[in-house]
Amino acid sequence: MVTTSDPVPGFTCGLDATLRVISGKWKPLILYFLLQAPNRYGELKRAVRRVSDKVLIQQLKELEADGILRRTDYKEVPPRVDYSLTPLGRSLAEALAPLCTWGTENMAEVSRVLAQREAWDRGTG
Repeated sequence: MVTTSDPVPGFTCGLDATLRVISGKWKPLILYFLLQAPNRYGELKRAVRRVSDKVLIQQLKELEADGILRRTDYKEVPPRVDYSLTPLGRSLAEALAPLCTWGTENMAEVSRVLAQREAWDRGTG
């Protein structure tokens, strides 16, 4: 049911819209690294550690389809493809920057809390 207070049908608020675009474990990191500079696939794969090829390719395609990043294929041999942020993607990545700052400032505490959670999950906490 769409209410008249919905600014755009289908979204409950701006955070809902944002989370739909960045949903996926690796998308915020992809945006972070592309905010630094355009990257080739291999550079992103090395930067976003522990992501599988399948998931990275899928999330890059989704971000491209959503207008967040641009894929430039130079039609060369060997293949050369760059990924860069669109203006919309740059504004989203910049909006995520305070979360990066928060994570950096609270990394020790977050590490402690996550270790407690793991202990709790194992039944040793």
